[in-house]
Amino acid sequence: MAVPPTKEALLRLYSSSLRASRTFSSYNFREYFVRRTKNTFHEIQNESDPAKLSAFYNEQVKELAVIKRSAIVNQLYGGWRLVVEGLKDKPEAQLERSDS
Repeated sequence: MAVPPTKEALLRLYSSSLRASRTFSSYNFREYFVRRTKNTFHEIQNESDPAKLSAFYNEQVKELAVIKRSAIVNQLYGGWRLVVEGLKDKPEAQLERSDS
């Protein structure tokens, strides 16, 4: 029987997964993987079965490697920034219509 991962190990994996998810250059991919990571870890949050925790941890370590590779490819071949990405960085004065 495998030793279940500690709570600290799960939290480290969670933060690493979020960090890797936020490195996507494409808005849609980035938001999808952040949301997916949060939902996946939220589902297992109250689990106490050591076998399920070990299986979950091993699966997520593999998933983290996939996310990291995908993020690198996305950074290399990323497209144009979307309009919704620029709204966070602009001050309120610049968000007003220019024709009014």
